[in-house]
Amino acid sequence: MPELPEVETTRRGIAPALLGQRVVGVIIRDRRLRWPIPPTLEAELEDRTVRNVERRAKYILIGFDTGTLIVHLGMSGSLRIVDTGVTPRLHDHWDIHLTSGKTLRFHDPRRFGSAHWTATEPLEHPLLKDLAPEPLGATFDAAYLWRATRKREVAIKHLIMNAARVVGVGNIYASEALFRARIAPRRAARRITRAQAAALTAAIKNVLEEAIAIGGTTLRDYVNADGIPGYFRQKLYVYERDGQPCRLCTTPIKHFVQGGRSTYWCPVCQR
Repeated sequence: MPELPEVETTRRGIAPALLGQRVVGVIIRDRRLRWPIPPTLEAELEDRTVRNVERRAKYILIGFDTGTLIVHLGMSGSLRIVDTGVTPRLHDHWDIHLTSGKTLRFHDPRRFGSAHWTATEPLEHPLLKDLAPEPLGATFDAAYLWRATRKREVAIKHLIMNAARVVGVGNIYASEALFRARIAPRRAARRITRAQAAALTAAIKNVLEEAIAIGGTTLRDYVNADGIPGYFRQKLYVYERDGQPCRLCTTPIKHFVQGGRSTYWCPVCQR
C-alpha cells in the first residue's frame, strides 16, 4: 500500500500540472472502487478550477472553487498526469481533463482506492475529522509521543502505526524508524523512556523526509505521477531483509508477524 511518502510524492508530482487549471471534461469508466464514486461527481467537477492540492494523512485533497475532491490511493492506486489523447489502460478508472491538454488519470488494479466530493470544509469530512497529528508537523514531537505511550501495554510498533495516535506511519517506515531509534518493535509502549520517545520521533520524521526526497519506496505497484518507481527501497535497513546481515552490526535481520503485519528488526541493535 502506498504510504505517506508515496502519497506526498504523488501530491508534489501532480500539483504543478493542476494548479490554476479548469476542468473541461470528466470520464469515469468504473465507479466500483472501495466506495462507489458519486453519480454527481462529473457535474461537480465540470468547468471548475483547481485552487490547491494538499495532503492529509494518506489522502490527497484537490481543492476547487466550489469544493474538494478527496482521493485515497488504496493498496495499488496511482495518480498520473498524461496527455489527454493517451489511450487508457486496463484499470484506468477515471480521468479529469484540463484546459492545458493534460489529464489527471487514476489507475487502481485492486480498486481499493476511493474518490469523494465535499462542498464543505474538507478536514471536517468523516474520513478526516478524527485523524491524529501529522508526523511531519510541529505538534508531533517527543513530548506528544511520550504522553501517547503512557500506561499503554500495546507494542510500540502498533502504537506508531495507529492513526488515532499519529497518521501515515505505515509498516515499512515504522520498522525503519524503530531500527534507527534502536527500539525493539515488541517493546511495550509504556516502557519507552523520554529519551527513546525523542529518538523515535526524530527517526520517524527523518525516515519519512528521506523517503519523500527520493520518491518513496517501490515494493510492488507504486509509481509516482510520472510513472517512475520510488527508490527508497535501496536504503532500507531492515524491511524485507530477513536473513541478510544488519548494515550496522552484521547480525542477521529477523522477521516475525506482528498484528498480522510483517515486522523486521535487528536483535542486537534494537532493545
